[in-house]
Amino acid sequence: MKLFLKSLCAAFVLSVIFSVLPFQATCTKLQDEVFRLHILANSDSAADQALKLKVRDRVLGYTEALFKQAQSKQEAERLVAANLQSIANVAACELRDSGSDDTVKAEITRMFFTTRRYENYTLPSGMYDALRLTIGKGEGHNWWCVMFPGLCVSSEQSRDAKAKETFTDGEYRVVREEKQEYKFFIVEFFEKIRATFT
Repeated sequence: MKLFLKSLCAAFVLSVIFSVLPFQATCTKLQDEVFRLHILANSDSAADQALKLKVRDRVLGYTEALFKQAQSKQEAERLVAANLQSIANVAACELRDSGSDDTVKAEITRMFFTTRRYENYTLPSGMYDALRLTIGKGEGHNWWCVMFPGLCVSSEQSRDAKAKETFTDGEYRVVREEKQEYKFFIVEFFEKIRATFT
């Protein structure tokens, strides 16, 4: 009886893993289609968190026109790299205008993101390229969004159009369909292990 139960459990685990494998493959492809924005606040004080959002708004306003030129994630990343100092200057200008003497560091980095829900989109966990802005000590809660395709500030209709233009049908279903929490959980579990050894 014990052997039967063990076999049953093993069969169940294997069936779950194999059902998630195509989903996992699509999630991995998504990582190469998306360029993200990550902003770290100086601290968790109310003032620093509010300042983070002001910097966000200023930077997104500046980069919106820039990203309209991008037709792929690679182009978006090249545009950010070419304008990295200008983006840092825009963020620093907002800090000065808000009466803060904090510094800001802008960099392109590859970093691990947990599964994140953004309104009607879910981005699976994994290693993504991102523009990271670190304000001051960078010890506060972060803010993130998707810079390419432009899901940060666009209207719902515009975001959906951009997502459909960028993603394959399979990728689009992953980011838009609901009730896939257990798949995202399993993918995140394996992505965390992979990120540890990367």
